[in-house]
Amino acid sequence: MSAASGARTLLTLGLDVVAPLAVFYGARALGLDPWLALVLGVLAPAGAIALTWARDRHLDTTAVFVIAAMALSLVIALFTGDPRALLARESWVTGAIGAWMLVSMALRRPFLLDIAIKISPPGTAARYDALWTGDPVFHRWMVGACWAWGLAFVLDAAGRVVMAYTLPVDSVPLLGVLLLVALLVIAQGGVLLHGWRSGALRLLRG
Repeated sequence: MSAASGARTLLTLGLDVVAPLAVFYGARALGLDPWLALVLGVLAPAGAIALTWARDRHLDTTAVFVIAAMALSLVIALFTGDPRALLARESWVTGAIGAWMLVSMALRRPFLLDIAIKISPPGTAARYDALWTGDPVFHRWMVGACWAWGLAFVLDAAGRVVMAYTLPVDSVPLLGVLLLVALLVIAQGGVLLHGWRSGALRLLRG
């Protein structure tokens, strides 16, 4: 991944993750009720989408996914008026991502491998594809990585539902982010450990 691509990824991450938290807690500090603060936080990622549109004049699949998630959240907000329902809706997003990672293992290329190929230079991408089809060590490692990340997202979804309906509303947005980060760190740690022990990481270096 190039430096420019990495910078864009960090910017998108900031707008999609940090901005909603900042908007929510800023609105609460100003005295807005939790429902309205959550709705404003849901709309915060629109900044990233606007920047993408201004730069590229088209929307990628990630942007479309975010727009769909925002639309769903607004429908929930308007029809329920319940801040806890808005908090629980985060589980739909992470749950769908986790389920897709697991289901994608039945496809020609699993989700994680497909992403790695798309963001890598052509030569590296071709090597990944060849390893997936021709090296059983790499194949097993990639399957394990998909299981680890997929289960992390599914567990995050379950945890968000529990937190949404049992914990104070103001604590859930931050705790939800911390839960996801913790689960992904554990998942990636297991993936790297397995890759080191199995030799799959050495295969990636050529």
